[in-house]
Amino acid sequence: MLNMAEGVARLGALAASPVVSVLADAFAAAGFELAIVGGPVRDALLGRVTNDLDFTTDARPDDILRVVEPLATATWDIGRAFGTIGAKVRGEQVEITTYRADSYDGVTRKPTVEFGDTLDQDLARRDFTVNAMALRVPGPALVDPTGGVEDLVAETLRTPSDPGVSFGDDPLRMLRAARFASQLGFSLDPATERAMSELRETLAIVSPERVQGELVKLLRTDDPARGIRLLVETGLMELVLPEVPALRLEIDEHHHHKDVYEHSLTVLRQAIDLEHERHPGADPDVVLRLAALLHDIGKPATRKLEPGGGVSFHHHDIKGARMTRKRLQALRFDSDTITSVSRLVELHLRFFGYSEGAWTDSAVRRYVRDAGDELERLHILTRADVTTRNKRKAARLKAAYDDIERRIDELAAAEELGAMRPELDGNRIQEILGIGPGREVGEAYRFLLDIRLDEGMIGPDAAEQRLRDWWAARS
Repeated sequence: MLNMAEGVARLGALAASPVVSVLADAFAAAGFELAIVGGPVRDALLGRVTNDLDFTTDARPDDILRVVEPLATATWDIGRAFGTIGAKVRGEQVEITTYRADSYDGVTRKPTVEFGDTLDQDLARRDFTVNAMALRVPGPALVDPTGGVEDLVAETLRTPSDPGVSFGDDPLRMLRAARFASQLGFSLDPATERAMSELRETLAIVSPERVQGELVKLLRTDDPARGIRLLVETGLMELVLPEVPALRLEIDEHHHHKDVYEHSLTVLRQAIDLEHERHPGADPDVVLRLAALLHDIGKPATRKLEPGGGVSFHHHDIKGARMTRKRLQALRFDSDTITSVSRLVELHLRFFGYSEGAWTDSAVRRYVRDAGDELERLHILTRADVTTRNKRKAARLKAAYDDIERRIDELAAAEELGAMRPELDGNRIQEILGIGPGREVGEAYRFLLDIRLDEGMIGPDAAEQRLRDWWAARS
């Protein structure tokens, strides 16, 4: 809830900060206006921590450089074509942008860059009223031409202009709406949400890289499920991750089963809670959160209604891993992320036989070997995947996973489980068998690795003898 008295005090403190004061005085002395704009103003009013300092001014890029260069330890003008100059002042990174009055052609989301002359004109072109406020400095004076403060109080997201025009100009703003809904915990103005549904197809003009960027920002929030619901309800998710709305399986009158979509959102929330619990203060784990959201996307394609009212999803983990890889590739995710997320989806069911009968040490070693670098994420995902309301069943599964983690730790301490390599490397295998590099070395390596997994460390001498016996049996 917004407390205006406290918010005004925080705005005053922001305006009085050293970096703001020195820039405000310098621009005023040069005869230019300067204002803090957008997120920093919104977050100061809400009492949220922000690391950004964005300014806007009537000065043109060359004038901005001329004013800030004497104050800065570094400047960069990569955004000069859009009127933006970056600088490091008093140890803080800032961006200062000339007032803009852009226009759009409706074919691409790239604006025709036009510099503006007034602050109100600049604010009117922004995405949402809560981001269309500015703090003039020195002064300070709050400038809010579109009712951003009222919308902060109402916890509402609304576009400064007609939402059909705003989203038509830049369809990416529809994804930003979902992200801000999650980030701020706000609801959408009905007209704004309606426009998202009506204009969802225009998202097709946005590049996959930009869509991916907004999806990642959404997943990094504390409550991404809120924004995901909004994207599903407006139909936008069909153009981003169509596999997610497909999880809303129809419930057949004779084959009752839980809604996989709701289950997936619960798993996502529980994974985030466990992430915070196990790694407090760490950055949001987007790989884990993607895996939690997508872990069951193979279910619709593998769904089978069984006699007697049951439903099965055989091999949905394998199918889901393939679907995950394909979708993340389409969204231009990097190869490491694609590999990690798809691997987690593939492995997310691996544990669920453990609670029915304790695994051998060999099975535990293979679990660790197969998870590789994703073991900790797999721990969290597997625990989060328990959404049953049956308290006894939930407690049994938790106890079983506590046990497997304990056994992994014990084996790791005894056997350096993380390395998980045979006791003889490829060079030694070639020396013992008198062969050169090739397929047979790989087969021998896998033979020794199986021994390591099944029996643990047996010592290099015993490993050599087993290798010689294996090789002799092949001849």
